[in-house]
Amino acid sequence: MTDLRLSYQTVEFGKTDIHLCTLRNNQEFDDPTGIAEKLGISSATWPLFGIIWPSSLVLAHFIDNYETTSKRILEVGCGMALSSLLLNKQAADITATDYHPEAQRFLQRNALLNNDNAITFEQTDWAANNDSLGLFDLIIGSDLLYEDEHIKLLANFIEQHSKPKCEVIIVDPGRGRKSKLSTQMIEHGFSSSHHKPNHTDYLDKEFKGHILKFER
Repeated sequence: MTDLRLSYQTVEFGKTDIHLCTLRNNQEFDDPTGIAEKLGISSATWPLFGIIWPSSLVLAHFIDNYETTSKRILEVGCGMALSSLLLNKQAADITATDYHPEAQRFLQRNALLNNDNAITFEQTDWAANNDSLGLFDLIIGSDLLYEDEHIKLLANFIEQHSKPKCEVIIVDPGRGRKSKLSTQMIEHGFSSSHHKPNHTDYLDKEFKGHILKFER
């Protein structure tokens, strides 16, 4: 990380502070050995994992007051993993996943920054079907549907890691794919609902997306 320009910030959730080391902006790039390139991550998309996006803030604020006691929780496509760090602070059973090769390093650096235990992490490819994650009671994620091909991959990945009774919360910023995801999730036996977040005064701009909730 020595060649990257970094930024430090604190996100407040009531009386709880989550401290974060992130990329300075979405122009940073450092892939000297080509690891990300081999995974199909271009220089343009490389920095996207390392920024706190509005959808990530919406998910974390929503999950802050959510009932997570005794639930095994998975964050999909965690990026900077704000929700995972918050849940970890609350001593929840959280596992984080991402495809990006640098996500784990930032995750554990930020867990230490918050004086918390390391967070269980696994680098995952939704299409690979070769992870060792197991099954979860609650699956969360934000801003995951960049391409049409991601819809079925994500729905299948969630299905593979859902207990028979499972809740799924996905924050979508309005990329036009939420209805297609809902169709896929309904085929997997989930109910589907969409709603706007109630309060987003912590954002600089109006949030045009939705919180998607699936239950089975």
